[in-house]
Amino acid sequence: MSASEVPEAALRLAEALVFASAEPVSPRALAQLLPETLEAETVFAALAARYAGRGVELVTVAGGMQFRTAADLAPLLRKVVQMPRRLPRAAMETLAIIAYHQPVTRAEIEEIRGATLSQQTLDALLEAGLIVPKGRKEAPGRPTLWASTETFLTRFGLRDLRDLPRREDLLVEPQPLPIPPPAVAPSAGEADEAPDGT
Repeated sequence: MSASEVPEAALRLAEALVFASAEPVSPRALAQLLPETLEAETVFAALAARYAGRGVELVTVAGGMQFRTAADLAPLLRKVVQMPRRLPRAAMETLAIIAYHQPVTRAEIEEIRGATLSQQTLDALLEAGLIVPKGRKEAPGRPTLWASTETFLTRFGLRDLRDLPRREDLLVEPQPLPIPPPAVAPSAGEADEAPDGT
């Protein structure tokens, strides 16, 4: 069945499910509500096509589907919609390290950052639901391993960790400073003339 042949009742059901859910809705979750003759991916594709170009669009986030403000309208809404509190720089650095190196220990985070990691920073990330303990490392002291969560993917609009920018793309090559052309020395005749032309 193509996306254009999806029954209206199935579209309404998928729409209601995504709207009511606080988390992205997986195809598996939708499939539990659909007749066996319908594939969840086909229903989601039809619903996404219906919302394409509107103020709210259906997008893939963290392995599921979620309604999001259209990307071109988001900057305009920042003036009136309260945004989540920004994380401090240390927390953002820590979160980036965890996202790219997970699972990772506190000592490994500190080594990469080149600075100690306060418990307050870890607590802020835990409180926001952006990181979670993922077991312990088989090493002396059995330190806790940290990993990012689906909330992290949702908050940053990522389908999965493969959507993170490549690390090499984040490294900014320092641009050489432009070298001004050498000053041109006045010719011998010009140097002998007085400023008033005499």
